[in-house]
Amino acid sequence: MPRVVDHDARRRDIAAALLTVAARDGHDGVNSRAVARELGVAVGSLWHYFDGFDDVIRAAASEVTRRTEDRIRTATEGLRGLARLDAIMREVLPVDATTRTEAHVVVGFWGRLASLAPTADGAAPTLPLWRTETAEALAQAVADGDLRADTPIEDVLALLRAITYGQQVVEVAEPADAAAHLRVLAAILDPWRARRGR
Repeated sequence: MPRVVDHDARRRDIAAALLTVAARDGHDGVNSRAVARELGVAVGSLWHYFDGFDDVIRAAASEVTRRTEDRIRTATEGLRGLARLDAIMREVLPVDATTRTEAHVVVGFWGRLASLAPTADGAAPTLPLWRTETAEALAQAVADGDLRADTPIEDVLALLRAITYGQQVVEVAEPADAAAHLRVLAAILDPWRARRGR
């Protein structure tokens, strides 16, 4: 009886192997042979699950998104407002070993992804959950009186999105400690913090 293979799980395994190779060996070391070697399989077996290496790259970007969203869900459980926002941003800014490694991996992907033809189900390195969670956290912070009532949530959200990408580039080009990345976050929020007792 033929062995039943979970197609989606196998695709995730291959994408995860590519991420492991990229994190360990850098993007110059990422190719189909290296990914197959990481999995302990023949190169040809990759093509049972992908149409080509570009599809593996897309899947790896999607895997980064999935992992980040899983971390956000866990980190924000039971939190609201500014505490929730801080937890979200700590999962996308390069402030620990996991997010620093991820920054090096995803920044290396961007040029490759930009050169690929878009597909209907191709995953770009964007975080739909991040946007929803962050917008809700900002709205909660306004409702809780921690941010001013006139806080332009959409504008602040756009700035936060910009620094999630920008600080990853900074980390790759000029590594900084966590406090430096978090100061950028504080600089965006500080003008909108409610001034109590005045």
